Amino acid sequence: MRRCRVGLVGAGGVAQRHARVLGGFDDVELIGVTDVAPAAATALAAQHGGRAFADVAELLAAGPDAVYVCVPPFAHGPAEEAVIDAGVPMFVEKPVAVDLATAERIADLVAGRGLLTAVGHHWRYLSFLDQARELLADRPVRMVSGAWLDKVPPVAWWSRRDRSGGPVVEQAAHVLDLIRTLAGEVTEVTAYGNGTPPPVDGADIDSVTTATLRFASGAVGTLSAACVLSWKHRAGLEILADGLALSLTEDGLLIRDADGERHVPADPEAARVAVDRAFIDAVRGIGDDVRVPYAEALGTQRLALAVADSARTGGTIRLAAPVEPAVLSSGVTVDA
Repeated sequence: MRRCRVGLVGAGGVAQRHARVLGGFDDVELIGVTDVAPAAATALAAQHGGRAFADVAELLAAGPDAVYVCVPPFAHGPAEEAVIDAGVPMFVEKPVAVDLATAERIADLVAGRGLLTAVGHHWRYLSFLDQARELLADRPVRMVSGAWLDKVPPVAWWSRRDRSGGPVVEQAAHVLDLIRTLAGEVTEVTAYGNGTPPPVDGADIDSVTTATLRFASGAVGTLSAACVLSWKHRAGLEILADGLALSLTEDGLLIRDADGERHVPADPEAARVAVDRAFIDAVRGIGDDVRVPYAEALGTQRLALAVADSARTGGTIRLAAPVEPAVLSSGVTVDA
């Protein structure tokens, strides 16, 4: 294949990051950007030698080899549908939607078309992940504790539940995805929010949320999310197995076992590059390392929304139960 011609839907912070990464690949050409704010699309396109497109249809008409959908949670759906209809490989930034119905609809369309997809859960590309898996291979996970303790990001939509889904969906999804990767599927969630939004105009999300998790394996765990600070305090998880304790963050893996304590450093920027490199290689037909296709990301979306819905309703959500239509925004059943 000639240089992979990539189009961007969205010109915000995460799109800018992908544009920088893709611009560093000598086999990629960024053909252009479309955004609901035309000036933002023009500025980003100009930085990387592309052009601004009026809308997704015009971008697709230019014949990209791949499209990145980097829009806020509430805006997912129409862009993906257009890209799928055009049969173009698609990278979608997380979270893949603000609700489960949209994500499931897109997943069905992707499956029906057999489309190559990837989702931006770049933590799956942290360099220590294989080592963590090896350490856990013959030791069942007993307990997991995940946390994302942070600030309110400086975008107006983030503090609105119907726009972002809240901190668990928009931020802590990275932690939940890594939890699923290393500890398996969660079958039961009970969560609580404090009912108090952060001090931001128009905010209606919980400023803190905590959840208990039960896994199919019998393991138990917790997740905590907070946006009450003015800095990013911690994002990561602890895993306990027989005779083994692991502490994982973007910056590294801390191992404690009978041999003592040791630290394996990691480079979060390298993971952000790797997730793009894997997708481009797959599009070009020279690689097969897409670790989170859309169907896999759907599992994390379902878990994140189960936590958010349990906190909102005060009920226990059993994810293994049959889905009842329109019961909750996450589409899962609730026990009062």
